[in-house]
Amino acid sequence: MPNQLNCSHFERGTCTSCQWLEIPYASQLSKKDADLKRLISPFILQNKTEILPLVSSPISYFRNKAKMVVSGSVERPILGILKDQNDAQSGIDLTDCSLYPASFSGLFPILKDFIARAGLVPYNIAKKKGELKYILITESRFNQSLMLRFVVRSEAKRALVERELPKLLEKLPPNSVVSLNIQPQHAAVLEGETEIFLTEHKVIEEYFNDIPLFIRPQGFFQTNPFVASQLYLTAQQWIETLPIQKCWDLFCGVGGFGLHCAKALSEKNPNVELTGIEISASAIESATKSANALGLKNVKFASLDSTQFALNEAGLTPDLVIVNPPRRGIGKPLAEFLNDLGSPYLIYSSCNAQSMAKDFAALTNYELHKVQLFDMFPHTSHYETLTFLIKK
Repeated sequence: MPNQLNCSHFERGTCTSCQWLEIPYASQLSKKDADLKRLISPFILQNKTEILPLVSSPISYFRNKAKMVVSGSVERPILGILKDQNDAQSGIDLTDCSLYPASFSGLFPILKDFIARAGLVPYNIAKKKGELKYILITESRFNQSLMLRFVVRSEAKRALVERELPKLLEKLPPNSVVSLNIQPQHAAVLEGETEIFLTEHKVIEEYFNDIPLFIRPQGFFQTNPFVASQLYLTAQQWIETLPIQKCWDLFCGVGGFGLHCAKALSEKNPNVELTGIEISASAIESATKSANALGLKNVKFASLDSTQFALNEAGLTPDLVIVNPPRRGIGKPLAEFLNDLGSPYLIYSSCNAQSMAKDFAALTNYELHKVQLFDMFPHTSHYETLTFLIKK
């Protein structure tokens, strides 16, 4: 495996998103490993806590998505970032970024041509004029279908977009999704609430470990499929032989953890129950679609606040609770509730080991049995941690 990625944008200082790019990849992993061990050191138990070997990532072409600011002119659009957020003329073209899938190199010229043909004038922040703000792209590793979302200020150019759409679709992989997202605010907000689908397909299909997962607009999905598939598989392997009848998947997203676990458990016990909770209605639609595709019967996904759901379910104790919270962690109220709830097993997946460690401090009735680092975010200080806790 190559140990370092060269990037002309980083060398020139025009894009420094990959803050650790100058650090050899092996050293990046060592730094992350040391950081995690430091944070969890108060919870490591001799002869009980197993720290498993970390899971590394490819150092290039590992992302499945791109979020690109559109600047420049309608005839010569620039897809990338703004060096100065208040200057639309400071656009940096990042279409050669080595983190994106290799297939995107052929896609970007098609998108630039489409922007010109559809008259999608890039939004000028200083002048508060123009239409097209961002292009959000996601690719399925399973069948290479694409989700293209054009974030625009209004529907003013919709007729022109629809006129040019057939030519665009001819150049895209089958089953691709194209939509307009309406974001009228003069603010650094990535997307608006209104999504206008321009294609019959509204989701793209992905598979991790034979589990169908569905990606739709405004629903969270992991950005590193290679590592994410191993993350979900590991959680599945940790629990597949345990006596679990009922489980909760809190902050479930599109259901990756819960569906992996429910599928494995149902092969021995077809009556296993799974309840998945996620605030995003879009993600819940995807998770429900996956459960139906798998033929899982006793599965329910609901669009609710995970903390409020758990606090309102007094008297019901699942055998397994899975939590995969945002960077802020699950928070003290939920941690204390789960601590008192007393489920036999707890899986905690975290993208921020600092908040995870704070949550662990409230889980005094549990012991940390397994820990593994997954490098979901090469060239940055961020990483994913998967942990398995057992009630004392």
